[in-house]
Order: sequence, then structure tokens, then C-alpha cells
Amino acid sequence: MDHAVTDLLARIADALERLAPPAPPRASLADHDAFVWHPSRQALEPVDHVSRVDIDLLKGVERQKQILLDNTIRFARGLPANNAMLWGSRGMGKSSLVKAAHAAANREIPGSLALIEIHREDIGTLPALLDILRHDSRPDSGHAARRALVLCDDLSFEREDADYKALKSVLDGGIKGRPETVLFYATSNRRHLMPRDMIENERSTAINPSEATEEKVSLSDRFGIWIGFHKCDQTQFLAMVEGYAEKFRLPIEREPLHAEAIEWSVTRGARSGRVAWQFISDLAGRLGHDITMADADFS
Repeated sequence: MDHAVTDLLARIADALERLAPPAPPRASLADHDAFVWHPSRQALEPVDHVSRVDIDLLKGVERQKQILLDNTIRFARGLPANNAMLWGSRGMGKSSLVKAAHAAANREIPGSLALIEIHREDIGTLPALLDILRHDSRPDSGHAARRALVLCDDLSFEREDADYKALKSVLDGGIKGRPETVLFYATSNRRHLMPRDMIENERSTAINPSEATEEKVSLSDRFGIWIGFHKCDQTQFLAMVEGYAEKFRLPIEREPLHAEAIEWSVTRGARSGRVAWQFISDLAGRLGHDITMADADFS
């Protein structure tokens, strides 16, 4: 009888184990260079290969590149650094610059930084992510101490969105504050992260328009560094195209390269780093030149 009960309990335990398996071990920042935050599982998913380009290939944004790189390397060295907002025109390399600066900092100070991507729709769970990172940075955590850049790409807030209040608290005013080992970078097409009509509506309907507007735009003030990206001119656009063509050793002379690039930009109605890359991809395909292998050399 005892044997039958033991066997039954063992089968029940096995069934429960299948229904609710133990949580996988928490990923350590020391084991990978990049992660994606999954709030539903309260877990960091390691990323083995980050989609990025070398920082030297980012043309036409030299001043922006230097500001962010200096800030990132100071942070990697354990020196004071600021949260950064990269805002402005689409396709001008905002998120590419963050990923490139992360790689450049790790080249200069090996193993210093992990990059963690948090999606816009998960920004309300940022405090939970910071709690995990705060725990991992403690001496008794069992994990190797490592600094982390948290990146939110294409960050913005709509009319009824209250997540911006959680972000404000995390960046500056919360009781817990931001861990010293964490820096927050965000990219956005909007300078103040809010649509213009939302800010103007606050001015027109509030009892005290200045206070209402201040509440909405003060989020951007939490970023110590603002870096603006503006539409590039033809000279900058062609410099981007030339940089890619040289990197990938495309068999084409400078004059026809320029002519085709200009025609491409006209048909797209835009000039940007993204348009330059799209042109190079098309050109490489037409020339029968594989650029995916060259891309693997980026670090």
C-alpha cells in the first residue's frame, strides 16, 4: 500500500513538473554582450549577434557620434555619465549609433558594458528591469558586476499614455533611483517624446497652461544629453554611400556611384543613412556582390 501511494505521489509530482517547469536560470550580464528584456517572463533573453554597423561607417553625424561615444566610454570606465536622448529625423542612424558606441566601448574596455533592449510597449516595466539589474550589481548577488546600457528605440507617448510618469520617476525622481551601474539611452523622432498636438491641447484646456505643458515636456529634461539628428544634404548622403561602397569593396567607379545614388534618393524622396543603406543593398545585388559576409566583420 505504501509503495502504491509513493508511486502515485511520484506521478503527481511528474505531472506538476511538466505543467509548471522550474524557471530557467537567470541570464548573467557577464555571459553575453546584449539582451532583450521580456517582462512577461521577468527575464533577459541573450542576443548572440547584434545587428549593427561599425561606428566608422556612420557618416554625416560626426559631432553626434563624438558626444555619445565620449559619454558611453566614460560610463564604461566607471566615471559619471548622463542618460541620453537621441532625437530627430528618421533613418539618420540614432539607434545604429547607440549600438555602435556600445561595441566601440567594449573594444576599448573589454567586457565593460552589456546592452539591454526594452521595447516601447514594455516601458512601464522598466522599474522591474532595474530591480533585477540592481540586484545583479550587488557584491553578494553571485553574478559578476557589469555595467549596462538600457536602450529603448523609437520612444514616444500618446495622449492617454501614462507610462511616461513611470519613466520620469526611474530616470530622476524615484526613491530607489537608477542604479549607478545602469544608463538609459532612448531614440525618438520627437524632441519632447510627445506629439505636438498633445502639448498644444494641454495649453488650450488646462487651468494653468504653463504647468500642464511643463508636466508633459519635463520628461525630456531627465536626459542629461540631448543629441539632435537632422536631415542630411546631398554631400553627406554621398559620403554615406561612398563609405558603404568602400567597406564592401563594390566594383563601381565614383561617378556612376554618385549618379545612381542621387537617382535613388530622388525616387525615394528622401536622403538619410537608411536610404543610403537601401541603395547599397540594391546596388550590391545588381552587381552580384554578397555583402552579408562583409557584415559579419562588423564588431
